[in-house]
Amino acid sequence: MEKPTSYCAAVALMEADDLHKIYHDTAYGFEIKDDNELFERLVLEINQAGLSWTTILKKQQNFKKAFHNFNIKKVATYTEKDRERLLNDAGIIRNRLKVNAAIVNAQRILEIQKEHGSFKNWIEVHHPKTKEEWVKLFKKTFLFTGGEIVNEFLMSIGYLPGAHIPSCPIYKQLEKK
Repeated sequence: MEKPTSYCAAVALMEADDLHKIYHDTAYGFEIKDDNELFERLVLEINQAGLSWTTILKKQQNFKKAFHNFNIKKVATYTEKDRERLLNDAGIIRNRLKVNAAIVNAQRILEIQKEHGSFKNWIEVHHPKTKEEWVKLFKKTFLFTGGEIVNEFLMSIGYLPGAHIPSCPIYKQLEKK
């Protein structure tokens, strides 16, 4: 059998209850309006760096629990004790740089919320941009946000094209919106 040429083609071959199929059909490329959910997606994308998306999808519920359901205000106030708790939590990715990035990025999102009303509004204010412009902005604003992370984050929330191929039923569904 030929290797699928896209994420859409790969998930088309999967069972309905596969984590990738569920993510692809219900979340990937869909707009997110809630700041805590945007923060969650950013943290998950950062934690995926160097790992498979399968690993992240399997640990997503553990991340939600460990990061207080990605409550930005709560995460922004994490102390050294919280950092240590996260670094000892086998249910998530235990990487000091990524844990620190989540906390600092929550603090920066709080600042963005004060200035723009929401993280979502901040993204809207800067839309549209090229991938290169987005990467520059994210690197200036957040920690641990290189080109691939920024690309996947923005593609996964519908701000950059490429989440779905034109023949994908989800592509057609998103086009209508």
